[in-house]
Amino acid sequence: MPTLHFRLDRDHVELNQLLKLNGVCDSGGAGKHLVASGAVRVDGDVELRKTCKIRAGQTVEVGATVIHVVAD
Repeated sequence: MPTLHFRLDRDHVELNQLLKLNGVCDSGGAGKHLVASGAVRVDGDVELRKTCKIRAGQTVEVGATVIHVVAD
């Protein structure tokens, strides 16, 4: 299970953009489709809001990939 640490240099990042920035998908649009499919969890719960604001301290899971969002 790959575990990634994303350093957040602002208040938040949109979920679809976080997936793109970490290489989980190729584009923000592909990230939106991935979220809409129900395959993404934020802090353990399925998240269907494509542009959900992700902040430092949250964890995003997609399949076997875990992304820990940390403050810069």
